[in-house]
Amino acid sequence: MTESAEVNLLKSKLDLLPTLNAGTDATIQYGRSVDPITSGVTFLQNFSLPYYLSSNLRLFNGFTTLNTVSANKFMLKAGLESEKIERNKLVISIMGQYYQVIYAKGLEDASKMQLDLSEKQLFRIKKMVETGKEAVSKQYEIESQVSADRLAYTVAQNTTSQAITSLKQLLQVEPGLQFDILLPDLKNVLITDTSFSTDSVYALAAQVLPRLKEIEFELAASKKQIAAAKGYIAPSLSAGGQVYSGYFALINSTTTTDPFSKQKKDNFGQAVFASLRIPIFNNYSTAKNIKLAKLHKSDTELRLAQEKNDLYTEIETACLNYNRGRDEFVAANSNYDYNITSFNAVEKKFEAGLVDVTDYTVAKTTLFRAETEALRTKLQLVIRKLAIQLYSTGEYENLIK
Repeated sequence: MTESAEVNLLKSKLDLLPTLNAGTDATIQYGRSVDPITSGVTFLQNFSLPYYLSSNLRLFNGFTTLNTVSANKFMLKAGLESEKIERNKLVISIMGQYYQVIYAKGLEDASKMQLDLSEKQLFRIKKMVETGKEAVSKQYEIESQVSADRLAYTVAQNTTSQAITSLKQLLQVEPGLQFDILLPDLKNVLITDTSFSTDSVYALAAQVLPRLKEIEFELAASKKQIAAAKGYIAPSLSAGGQVYSGYFALINSTTTTDPFSKQKKDNFGQAVFASLRIPIFNNYSTAKNIKLAKLHKSDTELRLAQEKNDLYTEIETACLNYNRGRDEFVAANSNYDYNITSFNAVEKKFEAGLVDVTDYTVAKTTLFRAETEALRTKLQLVIRKLAIQLYSTGEYENLIK
């Protein structure tokens, strides 16, 4: 789209320049014709070769050309904004998949921790069984739990691998190219108590978002296109000049013909001209083009209004989701801290023989769920904050920097 807009802009600018054309016509005439040397009538077969160089410049055409240049400038700007929109969509997709990798890696780490805890208890139970302090049945129960945790860890590893593969495919990484992902330290990702106001974010977004600026530039272009269409109602004035010469010879005649070089000099002439065109009736084409340009402007205005309404709704939803997500994160994080304390207490009771394997497994599973929920709400909050910052800055590149 941008390349086409650039070509259209260049073409409209070149339309301001004068035209320059050269031409010639080789003609063999039979029967009655006019001898250009004597200006008399001849019936002899003859050959003529006129040639010319002419130039023409439009002096005034109702400012149609200038308004077309202005319209194409706005369309080029709209094209540049359209490129930003597509680039933002790609970056959003990449960042979304990147956070899928982070989440999958977090679940993998949590599954590994569950497996380590089960293996730690299995090692302890085996020692106690060997000394006769615990029954073999308890060892079997722990071994079953270890097997289940190992399966969950394997599934989590595969999920992480699949998420990384999807990210590589999205980035179109060449086969065989070394690829690694830098994972952030989620423990050091700060979650502030910041809340966002819909009106404040929208006020910034309306000034910087490419999706609005693109339509605004198209609207400015449509106004210039109306002016350009109206320009064809006005008279147009052009001026030009021409230099010309020619060669003439009788065929199969005893009459001596002057050589080409002499005729070129003798027949050389110049001319200047001015042309005034006053439109009176043109089959309704001018009025039709003006009406179509006005309809396009109205459509663009409606599209801009609709886009602003959609944007406000999106920002309002994003702000509400962030504010609610922050409350969910605080609750999930508090629940995770509580479950750590609770699990540590159950683990000590289990090691002391005060609770059985079932109670220990329930506590461990509850801790795992609390940890994954805390991870989910934290990543969700980070993504929602980035989305709001995008509305405020216009491009994800600003966030990355």
